[in-house]
Amino acid sequence: MTPETCPPRPEPTLSFTQGLILGQLSVVLILAAFIKFFIFGEAPSPDAAASLRATERRSRSLAHKQSLLSLRTQGSRSGQTVGRKKSMVLRNPSTLTIGSILTKTYYNVDSHQPESLDWFNVLIAQTIAQFRNDAQHDDAILESLTKALNGTSRPDFVDEIRVTELSLGEDFPIFSNCRIIPIDEDGLSIGHGRFDPAKAARDGTRLQARMDVDLSDMLTMAVETKLLLNYPKKLSAILPVALSVSIVRFSGTLSISFIPSNPSQSTPTMMTFSFLDDYRLDFSIRSLLGSRSRLQDVPKIAQLVEARLHRWFDERAVEPRFQEIALPSMWPRKKNTRGPDEALADAAGTTGRSKGKDIGRELREEARKEVAAEDESRDQGSLRYRRRPKEDDEFSMPGSLPGL
Repeated sequence: MTPETCPPRPEPTLSFTQGLILGQLSVVLILAAFIKFFIFGEAPSPDAAASLRATERRSRSLAHKQSLLSLRTQGSRSGQTVGRKKSMVLRNPSTLTIGSILTKTYYNVDSHQPESLDWFNVLIAQTIAQFRNDAQHDDAILESLTKALNGTSRPDFVDEIRVTELSLGEDFPIFSNCRIIPIDEDGLSIGHGRFDPAKAARDGTRLQARMDVDLSDMLTMAVETKLLLNYPKKLSAILPVALSVSIVRFSGTLSISFIPSNPSQSTPTMMTFSFLDDYRLDFSIRSLLGSRSRLQDVPKIAQLVEARLHRWFDERAVEPRFQEIALPSMWPRKKNTRGPDEALADAAGTTGRSKGKDIGRELREEARKEVAAEDESRDQGSLRYRRRPKEDDEFSMPGSLPGL
């Protein structure tokens, strides 16, 4: 009987030591590639990044316009108009059309030259200067920023964010090249052909003001926080992070238009504004990672922060998206009236107001006492007439009438 023989096992091609060395080399290569391309990778030039973002924004705008045009063509083929439904029963048509407004203001959208807006720049500069002056004496803006940064959207791996620097700049935006153009219900500009007031009134055309904006300043906000590693246990590692973001340059085209009120739906007049997709926004971002051995100005972090800020701005105020602001009623009201009487009253101070309240209260008390005294004297006079004191010779006979 022959004993059973086991088949020979295949010997491993790599030993344990060789596998360990190979694994360590792969980890080192991955870390080296991460450090080289993620941390120390060269950032693209600002002009190349700006042109790439402008191309992406332009493609989104063109896709939006093409979708609107396709919807219009489908609606025209089916015999239905795509747009806002207008009720001729709930709301009477306005007699003041776009053509009459342009005629009465002597503005020709086809031949009028763009305006410089120098007076508007002065008013805006005064408003911004007052805003900066108020921010120096009040910490409301700092508290609002800290509250917004530490809101409910802050992730768990980020510690409390603290604002360390805030600069509102020293220069002012310059508005120029203002022009009025007609737009349709969807906010798209009408072609460069001859403007037809009658057709504009039928199609629901609105007027839009477009102006160029240019700002070269240094608006800076610096924050400090800590990145928390909560795995495998809570606070396994802590990485201090300092970040400074500065707006260096902004240039673009601002568009402003008004949406009329609708009394049937109780909607007020709305002012809408947005920026065209050809804007330019440049940042200067500085970063600092670590506490002892620090990494300064990591290019990849600057790219991530800049991309996030551009996306935040595009999703809120770049066409086809826009911002709406409800305008208050402009009718004169008593509570909004100001004049010399109010100035004298304000100069008297709060003590004058309290004294005025006390004097009014005393006058009301005196008037109430005088009325009560008059009523009492009247009552006493009538009783005195009815109940006169009788003399000895009066009422001597029972049943006799007085005065007889």
